[in-house]
Amino acid sequence: MAKPKKWVRNVKTVSTDPPKDLFTKDARTIAKTMAKKSVSPKGIGSGIRMIQYFINRAGKNLSMTRKRELEKAKTILQTKKKEHKGARR
Repeated sequence: MAKPKKWVRNVKTVSTDPPKDLFTKDARTIAKTMAKKSVSPKGIGSGIRMIQYFINRAGKNLSMTRKRELEKAKTILQTKKKEHKGARR
């Protein structure tokens, strides 16, 4: 029986365009870069989804320290999104 093809391999996006090797940097740098309109034109939520996509795509090949750093970057962005949403009200 043939292995099913992985859908994630075919995903193409133009909405979020992170710089090369961004996900190898520290959480604060990742969050700061992903929050920029030039990288995530659709907003902070798009940046959060891209980090999660990267974590999912890397799977078991992602070290625990790297995953922890990426999760920390996601938390920073989520906090920033909440602050931004609260300020608009």
